Amino acid sequence: MTASTAHFPYALRPLVAGDAADVLAAFTSHPDMARQGDVASFADADRYIAGLTAPGSRHCPWAIENEGHLVGLVCVTVDAVNRSGWFWYWMRADARGKGVMQRAAATVAAWALEAGGLERLELGHRVNNPASGAVARAAGFVQEGTERGKFLIDGVRVDVDTYGRLQSDPHPSTPHLLLSSH
Repeated sequence: MTASTAHFPYALRPLVAGDAADVLAAFTSHPDMARQGDVASFADADRYIAGLTAPGSRHCPWAIENEGHLVGLVCVTVDAVNRSGWFWYWMRADARGKGVMQRAAATVAAWALEAGGLERLELGHRVNNPASGAVARAAGFVQEGTERGKFLIDGVRVDVDTYGRLQSDPHPSTPHLLLSSH
């Protein structure tokens, strides 16, 4: 354990089928989770996990764990041809606002650009979600633009800020979480 992970009760590990109850709890923790997928039952959570972890899947999902329970997810959807990945994340409502996602995102981004063999990561977030932008910047992403009126949410067009991080970009100073491959 390094100084950056000491006394911090969160860690990262691969998403597994046994996380279904925690995935369901996260998706029912706040209405904004509906933007992350359609999970309203245990069976939906099972399907969600199976889709992300299926053999040959383009997804690299990392569970954020606290005291043996998944409280969030950071995932890279890989475009192997271009050695790039779409970077995305979500957090259970009661685990937000503690700096955990910033650390988790910084850890997974570093993994993807080093051990994961990718050269570019991309992400986008609604402009009315500044916390997601703070996570992106803490993980070393650089804002590259704004897509005007990208999403239609409840009848209102919402802009999306876009970010990228290259393998050659400076590493952020955000402390990493312990990353377990089992």
